[in-house]
Amino acid sequence: MSNPENPSNPNDPYGQQPQYGQQPQYGQQPQYGQPQYGQPQYGQQPQYGQPQYGQPQYGQQQYGGAPGLEPDNNLVWAILSTVLCCLPLGIVSIMKATSVSGLWARGDYAGAQQAADDAKKFAIWSAVASVVVWVVVVIVYIVIIAAAVSTNTY
Repeated sequence: MSNPENPSNPNDPYGQQPQYGQQPQYGQQPQYGQPQYGQPQYGQQPQYGQPQYGQPQYGQQQYGGAPGLEPDNNLVWAILSTVLCCLPLGIVSIMKATSVSGLWARGDYAGAQQAADDAKKFAIWSAVASVVVWVVVVIVYIVIIAAAVSTNTY
């Protein structure tokens, strides 16, 4: 049987076999001594885009699955503490809360948990700072009113 594409070798019905160092075509088995599918020869560097044996592929979990559910980002508390309490600490809390989902998606589970904890911490600090400021303001008004009443000049 002859191959119309390769008339020089009538014993090769499937076309020219891959030479040493070439990848076999789809449906063909590699010859002895040729590289396996996508595997580099001993001592060769892998080519770009070819997976190495034992290396995680794009999109695969490198260290197993997620340790659980994504932590609560505390964004509601961050926004409320910004609007109702202390603005600077609330802004920091919002920044930490919005970074939780991105860190979780990248696989940085410890960083996502730390950002969620920091968002909660800054929201609490914002509320405490607001309460302290309001207490100081009330005390100052009481002192001013008491001073105004006691210095009555008739």
